[in-house]
Amino acid sequence: MEEQAYLQPAKIVGTIEQLRLRILDRFPRSGLSQICTQFLTLAKETDRQIEWIERPNWVYRLAVAFIVVVAVVAVVYVVGAMELKLETLSPADLATIIDSTFNEVILIGAALVFLVSIETRAKRRKVVRSVNRLRCLAHIIDAHQLTKDPNITPDSKDNTIHSPRRQLTPYELNRYLDYCTELLSLVGKVGFLYVQSFHDPVAVKSVNDLESLTTGMARKIWQKIMMIRDQKML
Repeated sequence: MEEQAYLQPAKIVGTIEQLRLRILDRFPRSGLSQICTQFLTLAKETDRQIEWIERPNWVYRLAVAFIVVVAVVAVVYVVGAMELKLETLSPADLATIIDSTFNEVILIGAALVFLVSIETRAKRRKVVRSVNRLRCLAHIIDAHQLTKDPNITPDSKDNTIHSPRRQLTPYELNRYLDYCTELLSLVGKVGFLYVQSFHDPVAVKSVNDLESLTTGMARKIWQKIMMIRDQKML
């Protein structure tokens, strides 16, 4: 049987570290280098969070199993203690008892389902909260490239007093935008780590939404990169 491939958190962290060094080499005092440093710190925390998500909480599971057993024993005991004699019951009384018993079984079943799903919901909240942090990071990365317009040069006569400072050469601008796309791609990869072994539908949807967000942002940046290359500015 072919072994299933998995993303390895350590290698992704190593890739982010390498990208951080590359950005520092070319843009040492840029905001992009600072956000990459924050991203690296966040990625290093991911491994510990994923370990918590994937590890079974046996203390909780034993507690739930104990509650379930106690509930079942209590129901059986109550039913046995009633000592009902069917021949003495009228049809109306029997219908009332059956209806009440059915309602109680539904309530107990709903309570048990709630208890059993607590662990999954706690892990789901952890994933969604972590993915939201990554989503915020993606928006910050995108914000860093908003003023990087390949159609406007530093000495453009169209610049105003409040125009953003543009000091990058076409080559540097190309590299800056390329670093942004790499960061966005890695943000999506870190998000996928949370659901690589945790197949909760809500958590998976949250990660898929993050992937769609980063892909869309990267696509817009690549349009700028292609404009630079089409204009033969490099």
